[in-house]
Amino acid sequence: MKLWKRAVGAVKDKNSIVVVYISRRNSFRNPELEAAVIKATSHDELHIDKRSAQVVFSWIRASPVSLGPLIWALSRRMEKTRSWVVAIKGLMLMHGIFHCKAPVVQMMQRLPFDLSTFSDGHSKPSKTWGFNSIIREYFAFLDQRAAIFLEQDNQNNNNKVEERLLLVQQLLKLEKWQSLLDLLLQIRPRAENMKVRLIMEAMDCVIIEIYDVYGIICNEIAKILLKIYSVSKHEAAMALRVLQKAMKQSEELSLFFEFCKEYGVLNATELPTVTRIPEEDVEELERIMNGVSVPEKTINYKEGFEEMNQMEMTAVVEEYTRGTLRTIITDKWVVFEENDEQQYGFSNETKIVAEDDADGSTEKKSQPQVGSETGSQPTAINN
Repeated sequence: MKLWKRAVGAVKDKNSIVVVYISRRNSFRNPELEAAVIKATSHDELHIDKRSAQVVFSWIRASPVSLGPLIWALSRRMEKTRSWVVAIKGLMLMHGIFHCKAPVVQMMQRLPFDLSTFSDGHSKPSKTWGFNSIIREYFAFLDQRAAIFLEQDNQNNNNKVEERLLLVQQLLKLEKWQSLLDLLLQIRPRAENMKVRLIMEAMDCVIIEIYDVYGIICNEIAKILLKIYSVSKHEAAMALRVLQKAMKQSEELSLFFEFCKEYGVLNATELPTVTRIPEEDVEELERIMNGVSVPEKTINYKEGFEEMNQMEMTAVVEEYTRGTLRTIITDKWVVFEENDEQQYGFSNETKIVAEDDADGSTEKKSQPQVGSETGSQPTAINN
C-alpha cells in the first residue's frame, strides 16, 4: 500500500511539473522556480530534495522580484494539497525562506497561505491526527514569527530607536517574544507513528529556533533587570509578570527537551542546562511594587546566559560510502559536497567531520553562535 501511494505521489508531482512548463507564462509565473518548489515539496516522505530547495533560496537571494512568483507557486501548492508530506515540506521550505536574509522576505507580514485547519485526506484520521496537529502548530508559529520579525526589523532600521525605547515598550516587545516561544513549545509529535524522517527534520528546525528565540528573551531580560532599581510600580508590575512567565517557560523548556531526547530528535541529544531567572530578582521586583526601598547593586546578568550563546549542537549524522558526515549548526549558509554529488544543507554555517576509513580522520571546526541576541538561523531541512 505504501509503495502504491509513493507511485501515485510521484506521478502527481511529474504531472504538476509538466503543467508548469506548458502553461501560459505571465509576470506572476516563473516555470523554473515553480518546478523547484514542486520538487522541494514532493509527495515522497522518504526523500528531501535539498538541491531544489537550494535553487529556491538562490532565486530569492539573487533577485527580489522572484518573491512574487515564489509566493504564488508555494501558496497554490499548499492550498491544493491534502498530503501531510507536502504540507510539512512546504512549511520547512518557508522556514528556510525566512532565513535567506533577503530584505524583501523580511517585509512579509504573514504567511501567504493558511494551514490552520489542515487535514490529511489520504489516510484515516486515526492514523494522521498527529501529523495534522503538528502541521497546524508549525503553521501557527511561522505565521506569528513573520509578524514579530517584521516589527523587529522595522525597529532595527532606525539606529536610535533602541536608545529611545521606553522600558514599557521593551517589556511589551518581550511579551511578544515569550508568546512566540509558547507557540514553538506546542510543536511536537504526539503519536507513535510519527517517528519518521520528515518529522524528525522538522523537530530539528524547531529545536534550533527555540534556542534563537530563548536567547533573545534572555538578552532582553538582562537589559531590563539592569534598570529595575529606577522603575515605577507600573513598570515593576509588568517586569514581574515577564519574569514569572520566563521562570515558567524555563521549566517548560526543560520538559520539552526531555521529551525530544526520549523521542529521538537529533538536535536534542546535546543540550546545555536551561538558563533560569534568579528568584532574588523576582523578590526585588515584588518589594519595589510594595514600595520597599531596594539598594542598588552592581550586576552583570548577561554573564548568566553565556552558556547558551556558546552552545554547539549536532544537527544530523549521516553515513556515506567512504566514512561519516556530521553537520554542526552555526550561523552561515553553505553548500558542501559528498563524493561526486553536491548536497545542500539548509543550515547555517556548517562544520563537516569526514572520517576516512583508510586514511584516519580529520576534523574542521568552527564556533557556533546559538541563542545570540540577533539569533542564528535554524536548519530549514537538515542534511
